[in-house]
Amino acid sequence: MTIWSLKRLLSELHDDIEQRLGRIRRSLAHPDAKGDGSENVWLELFKKYLPQRYRAAKAFIVDSKDAFSQQIDVVVFDRQYSPLIFEYEGQTIIPAESVYAVFEAKQAVDAGMVAYAQKKAASVRRLHRTSLPIPHAGGTFDPKPLIPIYGGVLAFDSNWNPAMGESMLKALKQGGADARLDIGCVAAHGYFVWNSVNDNYDVTTGEKAATRFLFKLISELQGRATVPMIDVEAYARWLCK
Repeated sequence: MTIWSLKRLLSELHDDIEQRLGRIRRSLAHPDAKGDGSENVWLELFKKYLPQRYRAAKAFIVDSKDAFSQQIDVVVFDRQYSPLIFEYEGQTIIPAESVYAVFEAKQAVDAGMVAYAQKKAASVRRLHRTSLPIPHAGGTFDPKPLIPIYGGVLAFDSNWNPAMGESMLKALKQGGADARLDIGCVAAHGYFVWNSVNDNYDVTTGEKAATRFLFKLISELQGRATVPMIDVEAYARWLCK
């Protein structure tokens, strides 16, 4: 008779993630190959364990004014209420209204990676997003306020010593509000989350960091409202230009 153990199941989940990330770092010599391998591990994790209302992909982001982001390593986006997800020659393009979070994924986090992730997060947040009134049986609700888009980093290790100490916090605080990284994971060491109440970062270190980060991310997403009702006509107008 099999005796189930939640602790064992969660430990196995984390061990699988950490071992795969570590194997990529040991086995792949080329930096680009390592980066691609890391992205794939995180994407597979999100695809498998995030609720089905969320999807994850490596993608470009577009707005209804024809502005595009750079390619983002990991985008967490809505699929339940998003009619426009484009697949073109193997590339995924997601409307800005559908985005919940954007992550830069690398093997190791350092000041350069943080700065690069901040620039990418800021570029996505600058995109235009529409929000239409929501019809219901008695009339319409006002347009839903735009939800803030999470920015973050995903890595296996850290080039800082200590791994998640003051040097990391100093780098995270360099960008302005548009560039802020709200959440991130260093699987071998811990994770961080921006605390708006304290105007500072909460850093959690210790074992099973990737699994604890996953649960924290799900919790943060649950606390966010659903994405706004996209103005499809604003995109359709480009068919006539």
